[in-house]
Amino acid sequence: MPRLSSLLPFLVWLPRQSGRSLLQDLLVGLSGAILALPQSIAYALIAGLPAEYGLYAAIVPVLIASLFGSSWHLICGPTAAISVVLYASVSPLAVSGSDDYVTLVLLLTFLAGIFQWLLGMLRFGAVVNFVSHSVVLGFTLGAAVVIALGQLPNLLGLDLRSQATALKTLESLLSHVGEIDGPSLALGVATLLLGLALKRLRPRWPGLLISLFSVSLLAWALPSWFAQVPRVPAFIGHLPPLSPLPLLDVESMLRLLPSAVALGMLGLVTSLSIARSLSARSEQLIDADQEIRAQGASNMIGAWFSGSLSSGSFTRSGLNLEAGARSPMAGVFSALWVALFALIGAGLIAHLPIPAMAGGILLISWGLIDHRAIRALLRVSRSEFLVMLLTAAATLLLELQTAIYAGVLASLFFYLKRTSRPRVQQVCEGEADVLRVGGSIFFGAAHYLQARLQRCQGPQVVIDARQINFIDYSGVDMLHREARRLQRAGGSLTLRRAPLQVIEELRKLEGQEACPILFED
Repeated sequence: MPRLSSLLPFLVWLPRQSGRSLLQDLLVGLSGAILALPQSIAYALIAGLPAEYGLYAAIVPVLIASLFGSSWHLICGPTAAISVVLYASVSPLAVSGSDDYVTLVLLLTFLAGIFQWLLGMLRFGAVVNFVSHSVVLGFTLGAAVVIALGQLPNLLGLDLRSQATALKTLESLLSHVGEIDGPSLALGVATLLLGLALKRLRPRWPGLLISLFSVSLLAWALPSWFAQVPRVPAFIGHLPPLSPLPLLDVESMLRLLPSAVALGMLGLVTSLSIARSLSARSEQLIDADQEIRAQGASNMIGAWFSGSLSSGSFTRSGLNLEAGARSPMAGVFSALWVALFALIGAGLIAHLPIPAMAGGILLISWGLIDHRAIRALLRVSRSEFLVMLLTAAATLLLELQTAIYAGVLASLFFYLKRTSRPRVQQVCEGEADVLRVGGSIFFGAAHYLQARLQRCQGPQVVIDARQINFIDYSGVDMLHREARRLQRAGGSLTLRRAPLQVIEELRKLEGQEACPILFED
């Protein structure tokens, strides 16, 4: 049974559901679907996909992630940041919206899903911890700016080619500022202002949906003013179609592989961060490896059902928790409600003005920026704040997947810089110099500690090793060399209260009898 429950985790919680809890989850799922409809369409347009693919990404991937994940409240689906990276990764390879473009997006989704699933199977859940929160904040800040700049042409009624970076997009906008279409600008600004007002006055209402509906109604009621404003392309309503992927196209797979790894990591970091924050409020334990496997499976299977890459959605997951979801069935019902709308409500989507959608996306972009966390980061850690700024700058200047790698490298650099200088306090006890060392003695810190040992004046040196939790070969070799140097000078090197693991590592190098280091309890 434990083996079966690990393969089919929904068998643990599904039999416990009652009619009352299922009804509650059904209503919560409806609320989530209402929120997901305009968001999913907006994210599809951000990713350069036809509108219906946003709905497809909110159906099968959400079903798989809800049934096989470990969180009760995490809801997955298309997100703004993921959509931006998808567009930046695939747009240089094909014309956005074309059949080739859609195929490459789905292939990229499949590859990212394989990467995520393998990490989960190998129990590498801790790998996502290498993408620090400051990197996520910086990437999200930069992505919000990229999203906003990318939607300004639609808001202003301009037909401009997409650019590789945010700065080139801004340059293109400034060169066409005299071609702004007034009716398009009016609809876009009206959507943005109405959405902001609803968010401030009625934060629990589906403000994006209401603002899009209201502005679309206005455009329909005044055809003499807004007839020329472009609308979202119509599509035939049906359930997500099967999309066979060109898995034998090795060249395309190799070109997409770096983006797949970056997107996979970004999706996992986002999803696990949301799941952990929600579990702290619901007092639920999260199995990180199971969640990673579920995310990977949702993208692997979802790609075959026309679903682009999905990850955890903070807005939908937060709504799930606040609305009182009893189980992951709320996510299942949400996907089924979206499927119902995709089947019978496709005609309504065709009435949405593209400038209004652009205004809604600008509203989403503003909501992406975590202003409070950024201010807190500045107060707590200047180095982490610098990592955030570097990641944000890289997001604006480089390709987005490259920006993620740059942020991770910056985080690792500052981490290694901190750990390469362990805490050392020096005091004198008679003729002995005592160094109280706190931290790990590894290859990055060995040189610093060796320099501190050689500054000691007396021949007798004692290292208070109570707070040394790890030592590698470089540290062992350095301490042996320093002990022999002190022996030749008529002194000694003593480790006081060293952990057993540290003592064993030090004695391995030359054997217990030949170890030049003394140990003291």
